[in-house]
Amino acid sequence: MGSTSFLTAQITADRAKLEKEKIAIQKRLREFDNVLRKTTDEKKVSVRQLRAVNQKLQEREKFIATINKELRLVNTEINKTSAHIKRLSEELELLKEEYAQMIYTSYKLNQGVNLITFIFSSATFKQFYMRLKYLKQYSDARKKQVKQMEKISLELAEKQEALEIQKKDQLKVLTEEQEQKKELDQLREEQQRMVNTLSKKEEEVKKEIAATKKQQAELNQLIKNVIAEEIRLAKAAEKEAEQPKAESPDAKALPTTPKVKKLSASFASNKGNIPWPVDNGFIYKKYGTYPHPTLKGITETNDGIDIQTTNNAPVKSVFPGTVTKITTVPGMGGTIIIKHGEFYTMYSRLKTINVKSGEEVQSNTVIGHVYSDEDGYSELHFQTWKGLQVMNPSIWLSSK
Repeated sequence: MGSTSFLTAQITADRAKLEKEKIAIQKRLREFDNVLRKTTDEKKVSVRQLRAVNQKLQEREKFIATINKELRLVNTEINKTSAHIKRLSEELELLKEEYAQMIYTSYKLNQGVNLITFIFSSATFKQFYMRLKYLKQYSDARKKQVKQMEKISLELAEKQEALEIQKKDQLKVLTEEQEQKKELDQLREEQQRMVNTLSKKEEEVKKEIAATKKQQAELNQLIKNVIAEEIRLAKAAEKEAEQPKAESPDAKALPTTPKVKKLSASFASNKGNIPWPVDNGFIYKKYGTYPHPTLKGITETNDGIDIQTTNNAPVKSVFPGTVTKITTVPGMGGTIIIKHGEFYTMYSRLKTINVKSGEEVQSNTVIGHVYSDEDGYSELHFQTWKGLQVMNPSIWLSSK
């Protein structure tokens, strides 16, 4: 019984965990729908649109995988309950047979003999006592048998009721799975339609890739110059104050003053828990090097992440720090660099800027608003650096 209770508790816990996963995925899918609501009707087909659809497709596949896990758990519950019902039914039948045998035996023993006569016909007092005791035990055994049958009958009815509920859950999950698969098929059709359209625009797509590479190079050079200047100024200040040299002679590292150490340690300890720079949106272009979604043999490299969000979305600082640089990069709009000890974050494609160079900011301080291009896309380019080393921003941000 103990192992059965443990299994039931485990299944219940697993289903609760899956329900949380489903809610989280549904929230992300609503964000996709919110951001992409006008895409199909009002925007021309583009690579960025395809990337967004690809991301939505992945989330839909995750949702179906979660539903399938839930369905397996429901089936496990049904199998477990069915097996329990079978055991109870067999046990009840056995008890009924035993009880029928007791009644038959009692009838055979008492046939033609009155119980009172049977007791008082005892030859000795001891025999009288033993016969009386036997009859009491026999009566108690019959009563106990009846109670046991009633208990099992009640438990059996409860399990059968639970089984009906589980079968309804199974049907509900199966229906949900079918609906999601239908949505997935429609999304795949849309994806293929976009791929076919973009395959006919190869030259246009290649120009877009070249422009993006140029913008990326300018952004990288900008932040490297800013960080290198920060290091130069910090080392000059350290020398002027006649402080001991930094622990590391690395010319690419920022001198580790107590303040820098404290803020750096705080930033590092929040890896995976740093808030997103926008409230709504999704990563449609990830960090790293990967194949182009439509051009074979062509790869793309991104030193940050591109978040597609809603029109005029507020952009927020992800951590306490100091605004180090405010500038404009051709094709990338307004750009802000914020220093967090030896770490830096960069925010590009801003329409408006709400902070000044040298200003102290906190987590969630609104530093500007995202820019929307002529096609209606609202995107934020976000980077994270440690000194002159670029990092994957995704591993620093909290999961949505």
